[in-house]
Amino acid sequence: MKKSTLVFVIAGLVVVSTLAWLIYNFNETSIMENLHFGVILVLLIFAVFVGYKRLSSEKRGEPTEDELSKKLVQKAAALSYFISLYLWVFMIYIKDRVQMDVEVLMGSGILAMGVVFAASWLFFNFRGIRGE
Repeated sequence: MKKSTLVFVIAGLVVVSTLAWLIYNFNETSIMENLHFGVILVLLIFAVFVGYKRLSSEKRGEPTEDELSKKLVQKAAALSYFISLYLWVFMIYIKDRVQMDVEVLMGSGILAMGVVFAASWLFFNFRGIRGE
């Protein structure tokens, strides 16, 4: 299966599982779970954007993974890893101050890591990789 279609398949699986989660817990949703749903929606929009970009470059006859896109993902992953370390330190600080379930805190941290990666990828995609 090509990488460009794999992105859409995974996004579809995430949509189906999120809808099942919402249907199962429809009457018991909290503010934090609604916030999680919004973040999942933003990450899905990002995934569709990346998939569309890969699909359009594939239709033009360009390779989906060239040197620039690999370098862009590498830079974005490095920056998001660095930011995520401080994010988890902040989450541990929040856990000591606020009464919150550990599962909700872990889910929030994982979703925040996804948002940080998407933001760093968008940053490097639109700004470019300078000095190399």
